[in-house]
Amino acid sequence: MQKKVVFVGLSGGVDSAVSAALLKKQGYEVVGVFIKTWHPDFLKCNEEEERHDAMRVAATLDISFLTFDLEKVYKKEVADYMIREYKAGRTPNPDVMCNKEVKFGAFLKKAISMGADFVATGHYAKTMNFFNFSFLQKGNDSSKDQSYFLWILKQEQLEKILFPIGHLKKTEVRKLAKKFNLPVAEKKDSQGICFLGAVDLKEFLKHYIKEKRGKVIDENGKKIGFHDGVVFHTLRERHGFTIVKKSPTDGPYYIIGKDVKKNILVVSQRKKDSKNSLALLRPSGRTFRQQNPKFFYLEIRNINWISKIPKENKDYTTQIRYHGEFLPCKIKHKGRNSVQIIFKKPILVASGQSCVIYDGDVCLGGGVVV
Repeated sequence: MQKKVVFVGLSGGVDSAVSAALLKKQGYEVVGVFIKTWHPDFLKCNEEEERHDAMRVAATLDISFLTFDLEKVYKKEVADYMIREYKAGRTPNPDVMCNKEVKFGAFLKKAISMGADFVATGHYAKTMNFFNFSFLQKGNDSSKDQSYFLWILKQEQLEKILFPIGHLKKTEVRKLAKKFNLPVAEKKDSQGICFLGAVDLKEFLKHYIKEKRGKVIDENGKKIGFHDGVVFHTLRERHGFTIVKKSPTDGPYYIIGKDVKKNILVVSQRKKDSKNSLALLRPSGRTFRQQNPKFFYLEIRNINWISKIPKENKDYTTQIRYHGEFLPCKIKHKGRNSVQIIFKKPILVASGQSCVIYDGDVCLGGGVVV
């Protein structure tokens, strides 16, 4: 019987390395693939170091190794998208777009065209097949679960994707890396957006978006400071702006609202979502509205349901940011491409972020916050 062929995205990290090792042990014919992405000329890039580590993993496992140059699609669909969204005053999620357009878009298509039966990555997520349907589930390690970034997957993609470490905890992955004698067993996890490295996001954006000083106001509309451009900021942040009118007893200020047209930030010393902040949130920052004294909602668009359409009379949970709290909610369909997410408490979330819906451990899909 001929072996099934799996193209594994080898990033140079431990998660993808262990994924490749497990698949080979399970009897697949494994091909390691390093995906070459875009990075700006003004930033130092360690891509060649990562590629070298991926090659070392492939050599250790005695598997074939390829490099896919996906720089153009990454620049257009991830980097340009992110810059465009920030210019509009929204807070995008580039990891979601990378999964959609690069890893499970261009990479998947090219792998299948070259004879692969599946592609695999080191994501902490799981798939389940039931009655010829593929379901996406949370990874077993709640501290590493990455299903939030995968809500854009479709059935035809999911049936071709393997997540070999989704059932494992990170500590178990590290132990397996040592067991397989992988050269990246002790390598630290990468942090942040892949093409930025150690550079601050705002510093990157300032190469593409002009700074424009604006007012920082408190919940009463009083000017208490300034900032260098409202588009560089998102809700809940507590850094990057200057407070000039502050008493010794004041605590940290958090962004609770944005007015992109007037270039104004609204801040508060209350970190948690509050009914008092409702009236202050402008169109670019107001992502929930009061329906009645007991309920609040936000609207999402660009909807994608992975396996089934949620019912309106059922209780679900949602994540509105990666590693955020799973919030109880109900949904209301507003048309083919618009859904209301209904909560019992105020929700503060930036426009442009992903709102992902779960039924227990199953990720149903989601959309982008209006």
